[in-house]
Amino acid sequence: MEKFTTLTGIAAPLPLVNIDTDMIIPKQFLKTIKRSGLGVNLFDEMRYDRQGNEIPDFVLNQPQYRQAEILVAGDNFGCGSSREHAPWALKDFGIKSVISTSFADIFYNNCFKNGILPIVLPQEAVDVLMKDAEKGSNARMIVDLEAQTVTSSDGERFSFEVDGFKKHCLLNGLDDIGLTMEKAAAIDTFEVQASQARPWV
Repeated sequence: MEKFTTLTGIAAPLPLVNIDTDMIIPKQFLKTIKRSGLGVNLFDEMRYDRQGNEIPDFVLNQPQYRQAEILVAGDNFGCGSSREHAPWALKDFGIKSVISTSFADIFYNNCFKNGILPIVLPQEAVDVLMKDAEKGSNARMIVDLEAQTVTSSDGERFSFEVDGFKKHCLLNGLDDIGLTMEKAAAIDTFEVQASQARPWV
């Protein structure tokens, strides 16, 4: 998993509340078990009409936000059914951090396991960042995980809380497999000892 340290990027404003996982990635795209290729279907029903044409008004279809790496969203982001495809789709599109006042628990945890930093901030801070994101591609925010701060394009800085273990994993690019591989030496030692103790297994 890619390490997350400091991100400087374009932020897209999505001031909608209760964006559920089916809005993030509709159910018809859940057949794949691959993490790649889902970005084109991110927010599919909001991005495209029934003929498959882009809806120009949707924020990620606008030229200034096509390269967005940060999403500033309304309250209760990622609610609804638990599907790991939701963070997969966000990451595949290029979104590396989502800022909101609250997240659904399962989605929140899935983000960390897939290299995305979800940031919870008070409504007042999100309002400032939402307005900053509306400036388009000329406004770039800075997300500093080590310092646990988000800085607007105008230099206004907001601190956020993050669990120490989740922070460690993101900073070091460790998903569940990576965490297991950190114990590779101990696992190898155990396997040798187990083989010697029970050679018939």
